[in-house]
Amino acid sequence: MESKSVFAVLKKNVMLIVLVLVFVLFVILTHGGFFSANTFTDLVKNNAYVFILGAGMLMCMLTGGNIDLSCGSTVCMFGALGAFFMSTNKGTLENPINVLNLGVPLSILMMLAIGFAYGSLLGFLIAYVRIPPWIATLTFFLAFRGLGTALLNWANPTDKTLAYLPESFLQTFYKGVLFPTEGFNWPCFVIGLLAAGAVVFLLFFSRKKRMEKGYSVEPMYMTCLKGGLSAAGIILLMTQLAMDKGLPAPLLWVVGIILIYYFITSKTTIGRHFYVVGSNMEAARLSGVNTRRIMFLAYLNMAILSTLATMINMARFQTAMPNAGLNYEMDAIAACVVGGVSASGGAGTIIGMVIGATLIGVINLGMIAVNLDQHFQYIVKGFVLLAAVVFDILSKKRQK
Repeated sequence: MESKSVFAVLKKNVMLIVLVLVFVLFVILTHGGFFSANTFTDLVKNNAYVFILGAGMLMCMLTGGNIDLSCGSTVCMFGALGAFFMSTNKGTLENPINVLNLGVPLSILMMLAIGFAYGSLLGFLIAYVRIPPWIATLTFFLAFRGLGTALLNWANPTDKTLAYLPESFLQTFYKGVLFPTEGFNWPCFVIGLLAAGAVVFLLFFSRKKRMEKGYSVEPMYMTCLKGGLSAAGIILLMTQLAMDKGLPAPLLWVVGIILIYYFITSKTTIGRHFYVVGSNMEAARLSGVNTRRIMFLAYLNMAILSTLATMINMARFQTAMPNAGLNYEMDAIAACVVGGVSASGGAGTIIGMVIGATLIGVINLGMIAVNLDQHFQYIVKGFVLLAAVVFDILSKKRQK
């Protein structure tokens, strides 16, 4: 049953249209330089944290517009701990550096264990002690920034950073490339073709299933257009990456996270519970949903993803430093809101978050490419976030 109007389809995909327009704008402003292969690689590698933290923030916001203000400071604190665990730099007799040099596997396990413990504590405080999420996470936002800085000051009083991370760690989380080859990376290109074909197939398969169940669907030509543009976008990305070594390690982590959370939010019962709790917590409780467990899992999940984002961030800069993770929580929140996640909870998708995170990444990279002052970068991102919220509110009013 085809009942969705062209206007409704366009409104649903407005942020995707904005993303394309913003990208084209930066290509024009840089006289084509923004379309280089390096740009696509940098977009993926340098903004991987936005996608990973955005996935965790999505689950928090679904529960009723709740957020985690501590994830940026968590990246700082856990980065300091991780470098303290695995750094191989012992310093000199005059300037000794305090590190444990435990090796990569044990260090990663310890970071994940600490992340799990922190997430359990945070989830318990919010779900069972009933501390408002913004207060609980603000506490750790302040505490972790101070603790991370203090640890780095103690470990390396000279320059207050910890470097010399093992090469295997750097390869796993940032520097590595899947199927590395000389010249054009054909395995990367072939994977792009397969991914594009899979996306087109899933679009038409989903449309067919909705029609069989009597649900409204968008017109066939819109599905064809969406499939064609999606396939073209994937092939373009993979072609550019193939021209610049191939599939970078951060992209593999991001794709894995996206697929896992797409399955959880759209195909599982517990994923639907997140939406129900966010739409009406009391009704969800009365219908048998364990609302406290959902809140607990949301913040436990956020802490674990923050730990993964920490590892990628450490590998990106090859060091732990006091200003690591600065404003990362704002980028994650912006990615969700710009991607259509409701500020009041109960609505939003992982695909929407990906579009929002990509837009934030394009803005980050584009403003650097045109040498825009950092202060103006904050202004631009602030107005983008405001525009997304206003659009969400006006859309809901029109629906009512």
